[in-house]
Amino acid sequence: MIQELRRKLFALADETYKTFNEKLVPGTGETIGVRVPKVRELAKEVAKEDADGFLMEMEAAEGDDFYQEELMLWGMVIGYGKMPLEERFKRLDSWVPKINSWAVCDCGNSTLKFMKKYPEESFAYICKYLESENEYEVRFAAVTLMEYFITEEYIGRLLEIYRKISHEGYYVKMAVAWAVSVCYIKFPGQTRRLLEKEDRQAGGLEDWTHNKAIQKIRESRRVSEEEKTYLNGLKRKISGGKMER
Repeated sequence: MIQELRRKLFALADETYKTFNEKLVPGTGETIGVRVPKVRELAKEVAKEDADGFLMEMEAAEGDDFYQEELMLWGMVIGYGKMPLEERFKRLDSWVPKINSWAVCDCGNSTLKFMKKYPEESFAYICKYLESENEYEVRFAAVTLMEYFITEEYIGRLLEIYRKISHEGYYVKMAVAWAVSVCYIKFPGQTRRLLEKEDRQAGGLEDWTHNKAIQKIRESRRVSEEEKTYLNGLKRKISGGKMER
């Protein structure tokens, strides 16, 4: 099945998009050049026809010689397929360690809508990855919490989680900044109180993530100019070198 799906992916390849994508997601393995909507369509087909067979083959495959689109497909099928909750978590435990880019992470977890049906179980499952040393496993946790748990019930817990994340990986820091910016759009009062903390010792975010979150909030059209001006005044001066992508 894997080889047949690989042929289908190559048939959907767009060379122009491949060049663009490799610049956008550098250094994370081979890409075929298939646009994400096309990967989603194929994932839905696989999930409908034989999700279990596909997932078993991917889990049994040796090595890490997967194209980016195959890794996306893997995560998407877990979300689109029909299976018991515990099986989904087991399948995710095979896929999450294979994530090797922000694109695979964010495209794959966007299909995990079953988590809205089982929030407490899913929240507990996601949180175990917060303790990982692997950059993309922590990003998976941060982005998945943002995707499904920025709600009245969970916002307090989320802000505390984002405050405590200390992984130094760039894609973790960016995920936390992105998530905090979304928290601000949906729950400005509670998120503003986090951003008003003077530093991490006072209960705030670490400096770089704090400033990046404010930058992302100020880029939103849903935030007033008055709010943007106020938030700009909360940015911190950071000594030392600038973190580059």
